[in-house]
Amino acid sequence: MRQEKISFKHESLQDAKAIREVLKAINAGFAKGKLTFSDDEDEISLKPEGLLHLKVQASQEADKNKVTISFSWYNEEVK
Repeated sequence: MRQEKISFKHESLQDAKAIREVLKAINAGFAKGKLTFSDDEDEISLKPEGLLHLKVQASQEADKNKVTISFSWYNEEVK
């Protein structure tokens, strides 16, 4: 059974301390077994289970630095 796509996206300018807080919240969500993302307009809750695909990328070019962290998984009942 195919479900409609639900997504959430947030983009902002933050200092390192604020980003640490976001990463702590994501870590706490993994510990609880539920990741919830929300803002004034949208909310999505995800339940990571089983094996997750982890992708970490880091790059440095001239004065621009970038780190990308990605997690993905399939729901156990929908494959």
